[in-house]
Amino acid sequence: MRKAIVIGLDCAPPRILYDELIDELPNLGELVRNGQRYIMKSSHPPITIPAWMVMATGKTPGELGLYGFRHRIPGTYNEIYIADSTKVKEEPIWVTLGKKGYNSIIIGFPPSYPPRPIKGYLISDFITPDHTKRYTWPPWLKNEIEKYFGPYIFDVVFRTEDRDKVKRELWKMTIQHFKVIRYLLKNKKWDFTWFVEIGTDRLHHAFWKYWDKNHPKYIPGNKYEDIIPEYYKLIDKEIGELMKILSKDALIFIVSDHGAKAMKGAFAVNQWLEEKGYLKLKKKPEKHGTDLKPDMIDWEHTKIWAWGGYYSRFFINIKGREPKGIVDRENVPNLIEELKDELKKLKGPNNEVWDNLAYTPNELYPVVRGDPPDVIVYFDNLSWRAAGTVGWPSYYLEENDKGPDDAVHDWYGVFTIYDPENTIESGNKGIIEIHDIKDKMLQLILQK
Repeated sequence: MRKAIVIGLDCAPPRILYDELIDELPNLGELVRNGQRYIMKSSHPPITIPAWMVMATGKTPGELGLYGFRHRIPGTYNEIYIADSTKVKEEPIWVTLGKKGYNSIIIGFPPSYPPRPIKGYLISDFITPDHTKRYTWPPWLKNEIEKYFGPYIFDVVFRTEDRDKVKRELWKMTIQHFKVIRYLLKNKKWDFTWFVEIGTDRLHHAFWKYWDKNHPKYIPGNKYEDIIPEYYKLIDKEIGELMKILSKDALIFIVSDHGAKAMKGAFAVNQWLEEKGYLKLKKKPEKHGTDLKPDMIDWEHTKIWAWGGYYSRFFINIKGREPKGIVDRENVPNLIEELKDELKKLKGPNNEVWDNLAYTPNELYPVVRGDPPDVIVYFDNLSWRAAGTVGWPSYYLEENDKGPDDAVHDWYGVFTIYDPENTIESGNKGIIEIHDIKDKMLQLILQK
């Protein structure tokens, strides 16, 4: 096979890498301009977990049984589990290559904690609790990494008003990540490398309103206006150093799992369900932003409740499935259609038309495994985040209910192939579906 490296930039949108900042990024600019460029259409939902694993396995979230970071334990109202590497039953590309005898280096790929054996080397991702846990394969690699680079930094706190601290920690984390990547590339045997930098995602969520002139809260000349370009210049510089140690014929892939755009606000979905009569609370919450807990709900009169997030998961209180279910299974399809009709009529705070999208898992995926929600909902085509909390004076919120957040996810990310041997045609190639990327990579790497 040809040596290949995949540069994963979580949340990086075409707007930044293909358009507005390309002239300020000499290394990424060269790869993009001289590469085969695609707009990458993300998964349903376009969330870090499951999107990266959809890309690596070629399987849909339904086939993977992954619908987000957290999942509801069946038969409960609020007990959850976090999607980690043990839940992934399909074969990612590095396992496919390992079966053919090739070594891989995998760093920061979600979800890869806890670390599972691979043919090669692995450092787990941002869901790793902290550096005191086992986070490498082989296990002894952890001591080697910490000997040279100190405790490994998996993530930063980005939902905070202290943006200066976010910036400092972002820079520190990213510089460490690239030092580790270059160390492994220089000192370990490898044929294939895939790393994911989570810092780009944290950057967008913390600083998007300061940079995006289309953001409803953008203020010209603000203190943080140049943070996003500065961070991408840091990434570009680090990638330039990385390229110096690659063999001249190595394939380079640049990819993101989804894009980013301005968050217009958050929609208090459970308050809306309560107003529509689908959910009934025992009493009115005493404070704004109260977490919705099972003991607050009158389950004998509740048909639907929801979770917040960049998309919303709706659950139906089905008789025989939920502890206090009231909806007969035969009535579920009609209830879902009724719900979809209500969502179509839902408009924004100024009576503006919203593009609300609602699907059952069976409408989206050829196979549905794991513990899916009953309905998947995107408010105004992802422009409004869903807030699961209650007690607000309105169900239109200016801010995220779980801490500062300036950006939401967008459907479209990037996928660029740079081939220094010019065996593929460069230029814009349109849209590629995220689940088609594994096969595309294998075709080029193995020269099929």
